[in-house]
Amino acid sequence: MSVRIRLSRAGRKKIPHYRIVVMDSRNRRDGAYIEKIGKYDPRHQPPLIEVAEDRALHWLRQGAVPSDTVRSLLSKHGIMLRFDLTKRNTPAERVDETVSRWKEQASAREARRAQLKSQRRKKKETAQPEAAPAEPTPSA
Repeated sequence: MSVRIRLSRAGRKKIPHYRIVVMDSRNRRDGAYIEKIGKYDPRHQPPLIEVAEDRALHWLRQGAVPSDTVRSLLSKHGIMLRFDLTKRNTPAERVDETVSRWKEQASAREARRAQLKSQRRKKKETAQPEAAPAEPTPSA
């Protein structure tokens, strides 16, 4: 049995949110799952991601393979980094230190991106002059 960590869709039509679940790879997308380990809502800004880190690490150690999307979500929370370091037999205190340093750097990166985005928005607003209404051309 091949176990995967993937997204299972929930929500109404055109209002999706997803569960991060562990399931047999042969089951359909919204079929029976072994365990729900989190949720993902892409409609929020920034997207809402909640993952039970201990359960995700447990399933990764058991050999569960995350889908590409779930791998990127786990990477954004530092779970894949922690898994990789523990797989390489790194001491626990060094793993915690590395992951906390990475999270600090990630939050600083996000703050810089938000600041640049607001600067670009302000610059764009001031650069666009009011457009004058077009005058009708006389027909001959």
